[in-house]
Amino acid sequence: MIFPALGLCLWLCLHVTRIRSQGTLGLQNGFTTFNTTTFNIQLVSDSQTAYSLRPSGSSFDFIPRDYMVNRQNNSQYHLGDITIRARLSSTSTWTTIDSSRSRQKVTAQSVSGNTLAKASLAPTLNSTLLNVTRRWVVEDGVLQLLFDVNNPQTQNVILGSVGAPLEFNNIFTARTAAQTNTICSLTDPYIGQDAGFVQVTPLLGNLPPLVVIPASGSPLEGWHNLNEVSNEASYWYDSQTFEGLYEWLFHTQAYASQEWSSTTPWNAPTSYTLKPGETRTYGLQFLLADSIGTIEDTLIDAGHPVAAGVPGYILPADQTGKLFLRYSSAVQSIAVTPSGALTWATNSDSTSWTGYDLTAHSFGRARLSITYQDGTLQTISYFITHAAVTSISDLGNFLTTSQWYTNQSDPFGRAPSVISYDREVNAIVLNDPRVWIAGLSDEAGAGSWLAAVMKEYLQPRAAEVAKLEQFINSTVWGTRCQSVFYYQPALVPGYTYPSSINWGNWWSWDRADAYDIGRAYDYVHVTAAHWALYRVARNYPDLVTVHTWDWYLSHAVTTVSAMTSGSVGYADDGLMGETVIKFLLDDLVREGSDWADEASLVESRMMSRQARWATEQYPFGSEMAWDSTGQEGVYAWSVHFNDTKTATNTLNSIIAYQPLIPHWGYNGNARRYWDNIYGGKLMRYERMIHHYGSGLNALPLIDAFQRDPDNYFFLRLAYGGLSGPTSNIDEGGFASASFHSFPDTMKWDAYSGDYGPNFSGHSMGIGTYIVNHPDFGWQAFGGHVVSVGTTIEVDVLDTGRRRVFIAPIATMLSLDAGAFTHVAYNPTTHRVTVTMASAVGQGAAAANARLVVKQTVSGYGGVGTLAVTGTHTVDAGAVVIPFSSGQATATLQ
Repeated sequence: MIFPALGLCLWLCLHVTRIRSQGTLGLQNGFTTFNTTTFNIQLVSDSQTAYSLRPSGSSFDFIPRDYMVNRQNNSQYHLGDITIRARLSSTSTWTTIDSSRSRQKVTAQSVSGNTLAKASLAPTLNSTLLNVTRRWVVEDGVLQLLFDVNNPQTQNVILGSVGAPLEFNNIFTARTAAQTNTICSLTDPYIGQDAGFVQVTPLLGNLPPLVVIPASGSPLEGWHNLNEVSNEASYWYDSQTFEGLYEWLFHTQAYASQEWSSTTPWNAPTSYTLKPGETRTYGLQFLLADSIGTIEDTLIDAGHPVAAGVPGYILPADQTGKLFLRYSSAVQSIAVTPSGALTWATNSDSTSWTGYDLTAHSFGRARLSITYQDGTLQTISYFITHAAVTSISDLGNFLTTSQWYTNQSDPFGRAPSVISYDREVNAIVLNDPRVWIAGLSDEAGAGSWLAAVMKEYLQPRAAEVAKLEQFINSTVWGTRCQSVFYYQPALVPGYTYPSSINWGNWWSWDRADAYDIGRAYDYVHVTAAHWALYRVARNYPDLVTVHTWDWYLSHAVTTVSAMTSGSVGYADDGLMGETVIKFLLDDLVREGSDWADEASLVESRMMSRQARWATEQYPFGSEMAWDSTGQEGVYAWSVHFNDTKTATNTLNSIIAYQPLIPHWGYNGNARRYWDNIYGGKLMRYERMIHHYGSGLNALPLIDAFQRDPDNYFFLRLAYGGLSGPTSNIDEGGFASASFHSFPDTMKWDAYSGDYGPNFSGHSMGIGTYIVNHPDFGWQAFGGHVVSVGTTIEVDVLDTGRRRVFIAPIATMLSLDAGAFTHVAYNPTTHRVTVTMASAVGQGAAAANARLVVKQTVSGYGGVGTLAVTGTHTVDAGAVVIPFSSGQATATLQ
């Protein structure tokens, strides 16, 4: 992620506070205020759109009230607006109706009973095809926004789309860190038809979130980005500081037949035929949850359908998924699209939820459609991957073959390397105006080789390790942290820069800028490369030939030392993927007294950084005005140095932008929306699906669960983020940087881009997590519970098979070498038996299993730290267990 200093300054500083000439919204004519038991709401009197929406008795506002003077013109959307595409049944052309396009004062109507405000929208609609009356009501204590859509024609009118724009305060422009974190919110949808909802989470993470659910007959069928017309530059709509707004679509057929015709939307598109004189009501209901972690409880209390998936909604082909449904009406039928992609059978895991076992049969997206007996439709979007181990085997193979660059005559010295790739043309990216992409640098250029080395940490393979040793020795050169590609034709007269590319932007660096080594983020990737090869050399010594393990370990330390020397920019910010430095420190300690000086250096440098964060309420700075990258590192070191306040503050920040939603694309998907500008082939601001924020922000969450093993919210959310990076890997092993969520695209970006940090997070957190859930019983995230009796028998099936966490006794079992295949746990005696294999998938065989045992909460479950029975050698904290015919077992008591 790169950002020019001048642009950042403008982004932070550009803000016009004087009121512009009066717009069409009617702000100058005042407001109408209503107080309900849950909300205080203010409407603009002329438009009857929301000006303010606050929890009762709170100063926090979900609406960007302070920016309303900049947003009072035509084609600027507000809560209470409506958009429609409709046509007479005798025509084929859609008429677009939009209450914001030519805004006029609405005609207020008299109210009674539970109606707060009511108006005919005829004056502000740009068409007479339909009549629309809008009502703000309170029904059974719940605030509702309702639209009565009436057909005044003498023939049928087809409603091809009906949408309700949602304006909530995600405008970060010109705000300080404190203002952004205390004023703003983020919006995430569950695009699940009648079961759909939208959560609006305050960025602080510890304030009550708004939950929007459908009124009767108002499904969340589609989620549409609004192309708002902006006449005011002070807030920069559709930018890094203002993602833009979305609308809730009740019908989507008109879009599906036009702009979305080349895509497969999340839900089957529908329309509605409105007969002459008929009125249909669409609307939204507004709830307030106690906390982000209790949103599901709020939905259940409201009688709304709720779904919970184990391990989530990204399902490897070799794992049995679990789906639990909670609703007052029984399930009538279930269908899947594409046909046969999933099959299901009921289970008896829960007494309070309806449970199903899911089996995957094809690759890619799949949609379950659940119809309840009362007619309610719930859809759940899944993504099916190859078998977990196969997925990363495919990834490693693709990275070290199709993306392996060997042209020794390359004038920029990029060979040998794992280099960026374009899946649309199936070719290496050797030229891009954003020079880091083709230059092995920053996240979008280092991403491919970072993914390759971290794959070897998780699943080493001899041929792949050999190539990466060449890369480290010949191309990385120890601590080299800059782009090796640049635009300066005079220095490379024999190289032809494509004339089809515009080389005139700031990001087409010359050699001096490309060779600058002042960006700390890049040092983390180089550290990871050396650390991963240290892990391989230490635990699979026969796989390395160029350097010994101590050389790689030493160079990892040297890189951290250089990064924190005081001359490198952003070194005091939390850095993407820097959990690897925590892993490095742990390994230095494990290696003993010979590495005490190195351990002391790393720890002292990290202490200095964390001491600064401890003095800040929002220590999440980055190159951007707002970001979701710093939290991972801030959390890791705050926990290490026992700063509970900062660690908790960080977790709250993360759960505000990383939602728990029954949809593979949004579940555990940390907020990212600008990185395609800097790393994608399709360059635009857009809510990105499973960009690297997913894997990285899952690391604090999974650590927090290990420290609080009853917090299943953290586990489910973390596992969604950890699973995210596996969905990016296609059937051939290519990994895209992210999925384009805009409904006119709905595909993976063609560039490999900055996928590497995403996989790095995955590799450092993935495992099989065994829990005894209060509602769902014994479950294994990343595995399969094959029997429940005197012992709990679990097959280990995650991608790495290096970690098993037994939550009831807070015990983490990890393997430096070898792979877990099966775990048996006796809940009464707490006896554990593990079965291990020397290799899984295409990974290299280990000579010995190297087992590390740790209890993450001392004495948890009434048990201390387990010990391996029998006599075994211990090396660097690992119990060494020889394999026999590729198998080994160990008992812990």
